[in-house]
Amino acid sequence: MNTETYESMPKTALEQEKAALQAKYNAYKAQGLNLNMSRGKPGPEQLELSMPMMDILNSKSDYNAQEGDDCRNYGVVDGLPEMRQFFGQLLGVDAEDVIVGGNSSLNMMFDAVSSGMYSGFNGCKPWAQQGTVKFICPCPGYDRHFGVTEFFGIEMVVVPMTEHGPCMDAVEQLVNTDPAVKGIWCVPKYSNPQGITYSDETVRRFAALKPAAKDFKIFWDNAYCVHNITDTPDTLLNLMEECKKCGSEDLPILFTSTSKITFPGAGVAAMAGSKNTLANIRKRLFFQTIGPDKINQLRHLRFLKDLDGVDALMQRHKELLQPKFNIVLDTLQQQLAPVGVATWSNPHGGYFISVNVMEGCAKHVVELCRDAGVTLTDAGATYPYGKDPKDANIRIAPSYPSVQELQEAMNVFCVAVKLAALERLSASNI
Repeated sequence: MNTETYESMPKTALEQEKAALQAKYNAYKAQGLNLNMSRGKPGPEQLELSMPMMDILNSKSDYNAQEGDDCRNYGVVDGLPEMRQFFGQLLGVDAEDVIVGGNSSLNMMFDAVSSGMYSGFNGCKPWAQQGTVKFICPCPGYDRHFGVTEFFGIEMVVVPMTEHGPCMDAVEQLVNTDPAVKGIWCVPKYSNPQGITYSDETVRRFAALKPAAKDFKIFWDNAYCVHNITDTPDTLLNLMEECKKCGSEDLPILFTSTSKITFPGAGVAAMAGSKNTLANIRKRLFFQTIGPDKINQLRHLRFLKDLDGVDALMQRHKELLQPKFNIVLDTLQQQLAPVGVATWSNPHGGYFISVNVMEGCAKHVVELCRDAGVTLTDAGATYPYGKDPKDANIRIAPSYPSVQELQEAMNVFCVAVKLAALERLSASNI
């Protein structure tokens, strides 16, 4: 195997390498592959883990919750008290500060932004009546967050991610000086796509923010709070506890769900916040629904039981996911590290691996993979408006393909990364 980086190789060697890679790439194209690494979906084996939940409720079951509510009927808008207790423990907050919704935390985030836009927070005018509204977007980041923000016409301001979380110097400068800045998107544990967990210092600096806008909110999307893939999991400091110490408990809105614990299409989502924040949300909720799907909540409670039950189930998820992440990381190390054309994250949990290819090459890599039958997330998706200023970041989602399919897809990916880099070097006359 070549152990010389491309940038140090003579031109004749680069040309030979490019010809060999082109032949390998053409052979992959001829296979007619149909492989997909575009979204962080649980694989079929992971979904099977929760199938016993489907048989927990049947025609002879007791459908009453602990306080006697018939889960087949209307009511209990905030969610079952025992489900609120469950999510309170998961998020590290009081049960009374939790609202349980449907299956989608993204839906709850969308609605929370909508509340800011059309109802307002903290007694302020709705954002839509205040002129320019801005959200801070740590990047690389989650494309769905950016999509929600763009839908509402909110201006997105990029701050870079560091190994400790968002660059807090930049965050503090923006939040503490600009009253148009109304929110920030955060995936604090195993961030999408880099798998970074915010450091204790970062969490404390979030709690200590002094926003110029009275109605500023931290959108704390803790989607991967129990999604470890190694035996050395990260730990995340409790933001709400830190906010209480600073008297800033109105700042955060916390979100999570069971989407990648049980069924993404039929899980349970929850949000949490201060009493002031939730009072605002409940005003809208009163008109939106007469009650959530309590049968699904009851089903989850009887299946998962408690946090020990969650931990046991997530250990089985880890056993399925860890080999897939190892395939991606080992293949990148073996095929790309020696030639020096990419860097990548090495997360302890979550659902993604973030790869940075040679600047100006990400879109071409995605195109090459697509033409060879491997679907990736669009280049640029990890930045607002789909515009990666360096055209370098690509998100890898290892969870859905089988182990064999994943290895094939990664082989194609590595050939595409090297081929795109060589074409770039050739065009630069290096």
